[in-house]
Amino acid sequence: LISRAFYLCVDAHKNTIRASGEPYWTHPYAVALIVAKEIPLDDVSVASALLHDVVEDTHYTIEDIRAEFGPVIAEIVDGATKITDVFKSHEVTQAASYRKLLLSMVNDVRVMLVKFADRLHNMRTLEYLSPQKQQRMAKETLDIFAPFAHRFGLGNVKWEMEDLAFKYLNAEAYN
Repeated sequence: LISRAFYLCVDAHKNTIRASGEPYWTHPYAVALIVAKEIPLDDVSVASALLHDVVEDTHYTIEDIRAEFGPVIAEIVDGATKITDVFKSHEVTQAASYRKLLLSMVNDVRVMLVKFADRLHNMRTLEYLSPQKQQRMAKETLDIFAPFAHRFGLGNVKWEMEDLAFKYLNAEAYN
């Protein structure tokens, strides 16, 4: 299952590069490693982490994911995509409202766990983004993702998110 997801991930993202200059597939791979080693979760969650950006960023559809990997992985990938869409649209302006909205969208807790891993890896590689994007992501992480990770019992994830957010929101004090 994980191998099939990995190969589809690499194929789907083969022509895309991250801001760091690395092939894009290295991001879902890193997210999958976080899901497997740091959270740690099951094979379905690892496969979902590998596929979490496929529908959002490539020509593959959620129906393609469902046909190849089944309804559970498709639901996790779809949930992760919908959460990303909420943040892109800036539909909600207060952290508490975001948290309520996110919970209302999630049928499977693994959707949120994959999103935590996704955000954690994005925070680990924030240096490659513009200062404006760094500030926005760091604030979102501090206001929404870190407290939410704490509520999910992910103390190490919460701590690292806060630490990385602080690095970009108050570099002088951080140093």
